[in-house]
Amino acid sequence: MIEIVDAKFVISAANINGAPDTDEQNEVVFMARSNVGKSSLLNALTNHKGLAKVSSTPGKTRLINYFDVTFIDRDDAKKSFAKFVDLPGFGYAKVSKSIKYDWEKNLTDYISSRKQIKLFIHLIDSRHPFLEIDKSVSDFLLEFSDETQHILQIFTKIDKLNQKEQDALRREFPKAIMVSSSKKKGLEKVVTIIHNILKESSNEC
Repeated sequence: MIEIVDAKFVISAANINGAPDTDEQNEVVFMARSNVGKSSLLNALTNHKGLAKVSSTPGKTRLINYFDVTFIDRDDAKKSFAKFVDLPGFGYAKVSKSIKYDWEKNLTDYISSRKQIKLFIHLIDSRHPFLEIDKSVSDFLLEFSDETQHILQIFTKIDKLNQKEQDALRREFPKAIMVSSSKKKGLEKVVTIIHNILKESSNEC
């Protein structure tokens, strides 16, 4: 069994120039449309309620936040380490055009230039799985990620769907990972997948 046993805030940065110096190739980037539940999922995965601030105003946070995370494999007691990177929510309409432009440019620069990233986690609201903005993000990641980087789609708020709706979503996205932060559903699976991808990447180095 894989668990996250420690998580702590490191630094906030306005753009890639403020990103922490690190030689480890172990960054995990969380990205999502505003109000999809990204902060709640980060807190649930790390079992740390106050790690990522949950804003009552979607689109308010415009900084890139870094967290040091420690995994442990309970089978052999081995620890491993990663940086979780919380990117600002995208696609929120109620910000000025100039702020939105700078914001999106910073995200584009970061995603396309930060080679420490080993895993992109794209969160999608399970109630709205076909939004054009999420398709654009998926296409962007496929275009700009390289062969050393992985992309993982996770559908959030699965508890908001009834069983029929969940079954329909699974048929549409058979490889989808579905989670509920509030109901603690799917969290262990996500932690294990992240750990295994990072472990595989380390072995390839």
